[in-house]
Amino acid sequence: MEKKSELSKKLLPVMDTMELLSGRWKIIIMTTLYLGGKMRFNEIKNSIPRITGRVLSKDLKFLESHKVISRTVRDTSPITVEYELTDYGKTLDSVFKALTDWGINHRKKIIGN
Repeated sequence: MEKKSELSKKLLPVMDTMELLSGRWKIIIMTTLYLGGKMRFNEIKNSIPRITGRVLSKDLKFLESHKVISRTVRDTSPITVEYELTDYGKTLDSVFKALTDWGINHRKKIIGN
């Protein structure tokens, strides 16, 4: 019984990470901001094929609530809203790089050059 409890405690960080990264679009949104820097809503939307505005909005709010991205409202006419990875979100850079490298190698293996 004690061993099971210990294992559950060790799995909690993995479960927290998977909650943040799970879903079809969250990691893609974060990687887009990692590669593109500060971006407006439509810039993000236009960079990600097939994502809907509703899903993007929902996931941006989720990521902001987890302090991975920041949302800045500029007092311009019209008002400008910009999103970017926080310093905390940038700590995922090794994850983004690893996924990119693995994806490149996978495409080569499956599709060829």
